[in-house]
Amino acid sequence: MLALLSVSDKQGLAEFARGLTEVGFTLLSTGGTFRHLEAEGIPARQVAQYTGAPEILGGRVKTLHLRIFGGILARPDLPSDRAELERAGIEPISLVVVNLYPFRQTAAKGADEPEVIEQIDIGGPALVRAAAKNFAQVAVAVDPADYPVLLAELRSSSGISEGTRRRLMRKAFEHTAAYDASISAYLSLRAGDLFPGELSLSFRKAQELRYGENPHQRASFYREHEPNAPTVAFSNVLQGKELSYNNLLDLDAALALLLEFPERPCAVIVKHNSPCGVALANQLAAAYRVARAVDETSAFGGIVALNREVDAAAAEALTETFLEAIIAPAFSVAARQLLASKKNLRLLEAGASLAGGARPRVSLAQRSVSGGLLVQEQDAEEPRSEWKVVTRRAPSDQELEAMRFAWRVCKHAKSNAIVFSTGDRLLAVGAGQTSRVDAVKIAVGRGGPRLRGSAVASDAFFPFRDGLDEAARAGASCVVQPGGSVRDAEVIAAANEHGMAMVFTGVRHFRH
Repeated sequence: MLALLSVSDKQGLAEFARGLTEVGFTLLSTGGTFRHLEAEGIPARQVAQYTGAPEILGGRVKTLHLRIFGGILARPDLPSDRAELERAGIEPISLVVVNLYPFRQTAAKGADEPEVIEQIDIGGPALVRAAAKNFAQVAVAVDPADYPVLLAELRSSSGISEGTRRRLMRKAFEHTAAYDASISAYLSLRAGDLFPGELSLSFRKAQELRYGENPHQRASFYREHEPNAPTVAFSNVLQGKELSYNNLLDLDAALALLLEFPERPCAVIVKHNSPCGVALANQLAAAYRVARAVDETSAFGGIVALNREVDAAAAEALTETFLEAIIAPAFSVAARQLLASKKNLRLLEAGASLAGGARPRVSLAQRSVSGGLLVQEQDAEEPRSEWKVVTRRAPSDQELEAMRFAWRVCKHAKSNAIVFSTGDRLLAVGAGQTSRVDAVKIAVGRGGPRLRGSAVASDAFFPFRDGLDEAARAGASCVVQPGGSVRDAEVIAAANEHGMAMVFTGVRHFRH
């Protein structure tokens, strides 16, 4: 029996190869895999020796040979195939163990294009696809995690089961499809083409979830192949219950909003994918308590995102509330000890890049619709220099600071969205409404007297003056909005009547 081994990932290879020789396999191998086996004292035969054709072009051509692909694709149960193998002196190959050149890893480290291109595997995908096509005769392994299962079945009297063969076949085609998707994505990015004619996506399953948004819905969590921080997907889960579908959505929403405020310690609280508390302070504990005070009812059972290491003081504040999950750059030993008493509380450590204000390497946002996929650029912050004062009164420096805070939060609230704030804290949100004036009324009802002297942000223009009138009656002193309504003049006149300062940004922040 012949087994062909040619792998980039050498994890577990030596133990597996020894097991294969013990059950009677002769090993064929190439290049670095052959040298690895030789160093481990495992007998193997070089592919070049077996085929009689040397590796050429600096190793670009190693396995593309009749004796290799004939041995993999042959159907020994067909007399015609057996006769052809005998005439050509080709032995059937019963097992193909291949994983591909490290294209993703090379591209991720920022290598020059020629180096990345050299990591486009040619022979490897051909071997994997050939073995997977002929799965009834040839077992194929692309993942070291499958070595123990294969060895156990090979050592049994019945050999490799059909179920295992079919599972490995599916995994092999997933492997090559994901590999090609990564190459396509890299080339599109290099060309500056965000929206190629054929969009191929590649994600790896991180875990199966207990259920989706509701218990009757099945769900799984997938993530990118290479680490990308700070992200929810690549955060280290330190404690707590298994993360749910809704937890992951809320954590991502909280993290995205948190990344708007790298300049000072910040706390964000999200409930049902909507912000219900945001605050800046000199210490993390103070930021959290101020954020929680915005809407203590909604904060109960919420998701918290923090942009500095959680120390003992912050942990003490966090234990005062029932929370579902917390994501932060890190947790001190003292903080871990305090939070350990909340056994079900999920703690996610996102890494130091979160504290440094780094953003994930993400250029596109994707959402599925029935029969298709919507793809768009991320909603990046626009230059503030383009803000235009449109009222008789210009905003003070303090009002500008408050408007900037409100505008950053408004981008993360569901449209129609209205946000009231000061320069360092959220005061009230009205979001997800079909009427903008209703969104203002909801926010006013939540904010009450504390809205006096606040800034108000609207994610899109005020279509009528009624929403602005409501904000003025609540005590807002300044407004930031995109502008662009046919009734802008009417809304500006209303702001002037109320003595408010108003700025047009020229940019809308719908979030559907």
